[in-house]
Amino acid sequence: MTAVMGRERLKCYSLTGEQGERAVSLGLADGSEWFRSDIERKRMKDLMRRSDFPAVRDTLLWFGLMGAFAAAGIALWRSWLAFVCFAIYGLLYGSGADSRWHECGHGTAFKNPRLNDATYAIASFMDMRDPTVWRWSHTRHHTDTLIVGRDREIAVMRPARLARLLVNFFGLVDFPLSLWTMLVHASGRLMPDERTFVPAQERHRVFRTARVWCVIYGLTIAAIVVTHSVVPFLLIGGPRIYGVYLLQVYALTQHAGMGENVLDHRLNTRTVYMGHVNRFIYMNMNYHIEHHMFPMVPYHRLAELHEQVKHDMPEAYPSLWAAYKEIIPAVLRQLTDQTYYIRRELPPGAAPYGDAADGRAMLEGC
Repeated sequence: MTAVMGRERLKCYSLTGEQGERAVSLGLADGSEWFRSDIERKRMKDLMRRSDFPAVRDTLLWFGLMGAFAAAGIALWRSWLAFVCFAIYGLLYGSGADSRWHECGHGTAFKNPRLNDATYAIASFMDMRDPTVWRWSHTRHHTDTLIVGRDREIAVMRPARLARLLVNFFGLVDFPLSLWTMLVHASGRLMPDERTFVPAQERHRVFRTARVWCVIYGLTIAAIVVTHSVVPFLLIGGPRIYGVYLLQVYALTQHAGMGENVLDHRLNTRTVYMGHVNRFIYMNMNYHIEHHMFPMVPYHRLAELHEQVKHDMPEAYPSLWAAYKEIIPAVLRQLTDQTYYIRRELPPGAAPYGDAADGRAMLEGC
């Protein structure tokens, strides 16, 4: 009985079902009611100011490290040190590309739009995410964050699909799905949910990109056959399996166990303090409430934004471990109680949570 109820609940997350229409009818889907901390206009303009230098520096370092570890892995191929080199290369590729894809998709990483677009295209290929589809998908994610039936990017549903989450630490769900989606796109079609948000005039870009990617992956397979070596796979495509585990560690801290169908990012998103290495790989997306509240602030200004608005925020988690000590019990509890979500205390004097939004935490019939 519980399994049947779980399957019925999962249907609610479909973008092609009735739940999305219900969210629209209840006023949860236009993004106009989200709470935002009050920041003086001049200060906000300063925080939103873009600069090429931080992103050029960080991107060159990222590419440089990947190139160095890839070259070392090839040179040391007969040694166990090659394993270490490719493990680091795969981590930078499989997990580091996600944050570059994300920031450049927002157009905030660089001041120069061509640099944003070029880095976004490269990172999209590395992530196996079509740049056109995911630009529109992520726009929807920000407009309708954790709105059931509207947000395509809800990673931890209620009840959670635990086996899927665990195997996806090694890309064993996303990798084959991404390959299949690429082939569907290359044939001139979109997936059913994609048709709900990708405009008709943009679809030709999706099909063209998929065909180019098919050629690249075809050449990679040919290189494997010709060289009788797995090195081409370790360099291209393979990191989407063996290098994504840290991406999953980061990503689950964003929203897992938090509120659905609420219009206050403090109820559905969390901020976690991280060290310099994690912040470099993740491009400061650990300041995730701040990013959702003000998505046009560049990644290199998010720490400043955090200081500006933390009087309105729940206390940031001091570490990844502290976040997971709350996430794991919450997700397990949601297996049997799908009305439960984490609601954290606000500091004295903070603007209160939006009662109207919170009162609609669960939509009728789901």
